[in-house]
Amino acid sequence: MIQKISQVVSPGFYPYYNLALEKYLFDHVDDNEIILYLWQNERTVVCGRNQNLWKECNVTHLLEDGGHPVRRLSGGGAVFHDKGNLNFTFLVKKDNYDVDRQLQVIIQACRDLDIHVEKTGRNDITVDGRKFSGNAFYSSGGQKYHHGTLLISVDTGSMSAYLNVDRQKLASKGVSSVRSRVANLTEFRPDLTIDIMKEKMIAAFETVYGLKAAPYDLDAATASEELQKTQTFFESDQWLYGRKIDFSYQISRRFAWGDFDLRLNVEQGKIAAAALYSDANDEAFIRSIGDKLEGNSFSYDTLARLVEECCRTEEHRGMAEDVKELLRSAI
Repeated sequence: MIQKISQVVSPGFYPYYNLALEKYLFDHVDDNEIILYLWQNERTVVCGRNQNLWKECNVTHLLEDGGHPVRRLSGGGAVFHDKGNLNFTFLVKKDNYDVDRQLQVIIQACRDLDIHVEKTGRNDITVDGRKFSGNAFYSSGGQKYHHGTLLISVDTGSMSAYLNVDRQKLASKGVSSVRSRVANLTEFRPDLTIDIMKEKMIAAFETVYGLKAAPYDLDAATASEELQKTQTFFESDQWLYGRKIDFSYQISRRFAWGDFDLRLNVEQGKIAAAALYSDANDEAFIRSIGDKLEGNSFSYDTLARLVEECCRTEEHRGMAEDVKELLRSAI
């Protein structure tokens, strides 16, 4: 049961620090506490944990413009951040994790601004049929977090310039471009600012949980060696880009739950190297498949068995059937 709610506002716009602070809060959230973390990044493309950053983002253009390519811990697809976007994270122990209640904070904040929004699909919030908030999720040990975007006055031109959006994904959403799919809240409330949205989010957080939000003491976090090491990790090329493999096979398809893009280097009938990319929200399931591939025989029976071994839920089994059908047709 939630007995304490805390609020944190990041003091800066550097994405690697902000992700490191998010991880620090994740690791240090107390029992029966939920933390609302609000943060902003400056000119950043953030890809999901299992995505191919080079495919999702025009990295060269972004770097030339002084921007930051970033990889987060959660699954899902790539997003663009600038100072017109407010990010949020709810951090909590697993027993108190409640996505519907957490989303209600966003919905309540928008209602307090007289903006009519609604939850659509599994994890999007839309206004007038257009997306202004996307969500992603991560869990490890006894903790979970739920984070996402709130588009207030984002430069959608830059969004289109830096993001390489798969045409199949756009077609599945029934839109022609990423710009036509998203909306800034200032279109519906022209006087809205980031500072006003922060205030409304904290007020809605208190309303939904029926408690007063205590400011989180950031001094210990900012001074900690733990946070510095985590920031260095998020900045590293190994984390951002991973290793490059020369692949002899590519097996890919887009499913209702996300894309599946498998790259393999096969030598003498065995998988010598493998890379698996996906924007599926369940990053752990996809990652567990990718971790099992190397050293195994390149055969349908072997790969199908490895995929089945990764299933932990009914949803996994449904995804596994899709993957197995793809492998059966490709091998």
